[in-house]
Amino acid sequence: MAHTLAEKILQNHTDEKIAGPGQIVQCRVSGVLANDITAPLAIKAFKEMGADKVFDKDRVFLVCDHFTPNRDIDSAEQVKTVREFAHAMGVTHYYECGEVGVEHALLPEKGLVGPGDIVVGADSHTCTYGGLGAFATGMGSTDIGAAMALGETWFKVPPTIRVEVTGKCGKYVGAKDIMLNLIGRIGVAGALYKALEFAGQAISDLTVEGRMTIANMAIEAGGKVGLFAADGKTLEYAVEAGRKNAQMIAPDPGATYERTVDIDVDGMEPQVACPHLPDNVKPVDETAGLHIHQAVIGSCTNGRIEDMREAAAILRNRKVDKNVRCIILPATPKIWQECLSEGLMEVFMDAGCIVGPPTCGPCLGGHMGILAGGERAIATTNRNFKGRMGSLESEVFLSNPSVAAASAIAGEIIHPAKL
Repeated sequence: MAHTLAEKILQNHTDEKIAGPGQIVQCRVSGVLANDITAPLAIKAFKEMGADKVFDKDRVFLVCDHFTPNRDIDSAEQVKTVREFAHAMGVTHYYECGEVGVEHALLPEKGLVGPGDIVVGADSHTCTYGGLGAFATGMGSTDIGAAMALGETWFKVPPTIRVEVTGKCGKYVGAKDIMLNLIGRIGVAGALYKALEFAGQAISDLTVEGRMTIANMAIEAGGKVGLFAADGKTLEYAVEAGRKNAQMIAPDPGATYERTVDIDVDGMEPQVACPHLPDNVKPVDETAGLHIHQAVIGSCTNGRIEDMREAAAILRNRKVDKNVRCIILPATPKIWQECLSEGLMEVFMDAGCIVGPPTCGPCLGGHMGILAGGERAIATTNRNFKGRMGSLESEVFLSNPSVAAASAIAGEIIHPAKL
């Protein structure tokens, strides 16, 4: 049988013969992830099962990134629970304090996830690692507790939607725009419990970081996973991150797809997702002129070094509008240091931005940028549900880093070319 990427990876982790979508299979996992919000629930489930040790102390990843630095007493208690469990279990990859970064940027950077892996995480954006050719998906904390104990879990083999992306991205258009365009086409339930498999010249041209940006938002289309073939770029990234045995992986010729979606990026304008769903997508010029109160540049979607460089290119020798709070959150300590060594921090500070530590921060309405009633933000984050970043009476628009930075300068949503 010719396998899609999803089927091929699952087959490599199970002793059962995969015959097609809908089949239930038990698979060995490569890694299990939880954070400061979800890990305490998983730990509770782990203990209630009677487990007394994790399946592999090197393959359980605990990252305290959501409400940290601790927002309040409750968040401090959450982190304490995770810390004590990590120490008791001898977990190698426990991250807080100066080592912590946004989990879905941190794990790839450290080589903990890679091509052909199966990774499950108690966070819906675990699908980010599909940009590296991993079958990575979010699960509930109870399932994660079981996976931490057993090192395996079950999946229903998903049908696959093939996304063919052709053409060449123009200036100020990139991975975020490709994904927003797709979500706008198929809707937030368009890939419900399906795999999104990306291919085409425009995908080959993307950096691995760009591919992770797209994979990150597979869940915003309802997807189980977002997958990219692991090519030479992927292996180069993996080797740099310290993975010595990474191998290329691609779908089989003749694999069966539920359908194919074609996207041509030639002439595409920057895309903006308007409130209150990620599929309410319009070209930036159709949202132009809307005044903003806040811009957020960071998150597991667009907090990597290429995103920081993209924002800095717009902000350099310009000033943020005095009525806008422009919050910059490099996603990991390594990215923060790269920003510093490349002079990007000086650009951000000279422009009047607020630069914070590596944290999820305001993306989930956590801290460091909560919106008041009637306020409007543009953000490089992944969700704009009602109340996502604060008040139920606030609005969040999603964009790429160039649009977010340009809008911070203009005080209103604007195409970067029109600054």
